[in-house]
Amino acid sequence: MTVGVAIMAVLSSAGGNVTGTDIPDSGSDTPDDQQDEVLDFPVIWAAPGTIARTLPWQLDPGRSGEKDYRTHAIVTDRRLLVVGFRFHKKDLKNIQDEVLWEVPRTAIRHVERKNFKTGSDFKVTFSDGSWCRLSSIRRQRLTRYLLPTELIARDSLTAAQRAAVDAYAAKVRPPAGISPIISRPPGGNHRVEFLLPDRLDAYFGASEKNTLIDDEGREVRPEDYLPEDL
Repeated sequence: MTVGVAIMAVLSSAGGNVTGTDIPDSGSDTPDDQQDEVLDFPVIWAAPGTIARTLPWQLDPGRSGEKDYRTHAIVTDRRLLVVGFRFHKKDLKNIQDEVLWEVPRTAIRHVERKNFKTGSDFKVTFSDGSWCRLSSIRRQRLTRYLLPTELIARDSLTAAQRAAVDAYAAKVRPPAGISPIISRPPGGNHRVEFLLPDRLDAYFGASEKNTLIDDEGREVRPEDYLPEDL
């Protein structure tokens, strides 16, 4: 499975665990850490030779110029990569990116969502204790992809669940060769996602169509989602 997610400043992963609120776009007027949330941002704490010390300078919008440059995160089943490219506001399909940095997902110990101001920040702690705190315009989805995710084969679903997946595919009408990504979040329901190439753009990155089904194959209404489903 390969999943791309766009961000304003990026770095994250899995292999560890995620804490913090799961409420989308939840912000807070009260900082948890004055030093790292008010006086300085983005933040990296890393001794020489540690993983966070290798992060690319392009993640700092003050140095890379966010008006004409973007960084994206690409999450696969094995790696987290950071890519960068020139941003063309009038042509969001123009993505000529280059790999700036990569790390195995097993090198990530912990991911924590932070909610000061806009609720888009997150902190990543690596296996060697070094860490960084950055911001993402798609924080909730990015950190969800960085969790150790249980992927489910379609054939392992019940007949009712397979019928629900097929019905959703007929509704989405993905291009030939695009298969659903089926996963089981901690809440116990099944998430069905289609990553659609025509929805890829330079600002948001990859966008998916997704739904949540229960054990009986019934679609779960968004208002009935639990935090664990997100």
